[in-house]
Parts: sequence; structure tokens; C-alpha cells
Amino acid sequence: MAKTTPPAPVATAAPAAPTAPAAPVAPARIRALPSWLLGRAAARGHRLVATALAEAGLRMMQHAVLSAVAESGPVSQASLARGLGIDPKDMVTVLGELQADDLVTRAPDARDRRKNAVTISSAGLRRLAAAEELGDRANDELTSALTPAERAQLVALLERVVRPGEPCADAQPDVKREGGRPKARVNAAVNAAGDA
Repeated sequence: MAKTTPPAPVATAAPAAPTAPAAPVAPARIRALPSWLLGRAAARGHRLVATALAEAGLRMMQHAVLSAVAESGPVSQASLARGLGIDPKDMVTVLGELQADDLVTRAPDARDRRKNAVTISSAGLRRLAAAEELGDRANDELTSALTPAERAQLVALLERVVRPGEPCADAQPDVKREGGRPKARVNAAVNAAGDA
């Protein structure tokens, strides 16, 4: 009887480690839609600005309210809520937080004692100036791929896309822009408060 030799073992590759499924990517048609791109840019901008404002101890809504009070001077809670598109109940909460931090004051309106007039404090002006500097840096990061001219063009185009009549769209039509940013009146107010 002849001896048979067993066949040589066949080298097999080790089983491949399971790979995580690729993250889903939006279809090309979706990625080309202005609404999709604007949403993605807005989400990124929101993250960057919210993180920056947190360094100044503010949330985005608090920053918006402080900015509006600084720009408008003494203003009623109802006018603030309307101008910023914030629910009046939420406005009461935000103003309570800002007042607790001594950033704003509320007092009866001299013209209508039934209403409260909101005024920004010196501490509020300082906090706002710090927040605006941090917010500007966040917006610079958001638009870092653009030249200053492209950034100004982007802002101008977005202003055309935002519909007049929507909350905040036309709340301050007289704001002048400088390099794609609103001209800040806050620094002048901070300097004036610092001189007091």
C-alpha cells in the first residue's frame, strides 16, 4: 500500500476585521441645494459662535438681547421680544438671567409706568464688548476660506435671501456694515461707560 501524503495546508488570510459602515453622505443633488448648504453653514456658525460666547459667559439669546438693548437704549421688554422674534415668556427668563448677573436693569418706563424699560449696565457693556470680540473671531473662522471681498459679498447675498418682515430681518434697517460686519456702536458705548 502506498503512502499518501496529506495535502499541504493552504494559507488563508486572517479574517478581515469588521469595518464600520461608512458614514452616510448626502446625495450630490442634495449637497448642491442652497437650502442644504445654508443649513450646514448655519449649523457650523451656530456651533462656533455658541462656543465663543460661552467663553464670555453668555448664550446666543442673551447676546442678542444685550446687543439689542445696547443699540436701542432703554427699550420695553415687549419691543425687544418682537424685534428679536423671541417669545415674550422666554424674554422674561432671559432678562431675569441678565439682570441677576447685573448686565441689565429693568425699571418702570417713564412714558408708560405699566411697562418695564430695559437698560444695559456698565458691566453689560463690558461683557458685550468681550462677547462681540469672541463672536467676531468665530465668524472669521467660519468664513476663513473667503477673501474679505467674498465675505462682504456673501453677507450682501444672504441679506437679500432673508425676507423682510421676518423676525430680525428688518429690525434694524439703519445698521451700517463695515467689511461684512455690522458697525459696532458698542465700543463707543463701552468707552463712554469707562469714562464715567
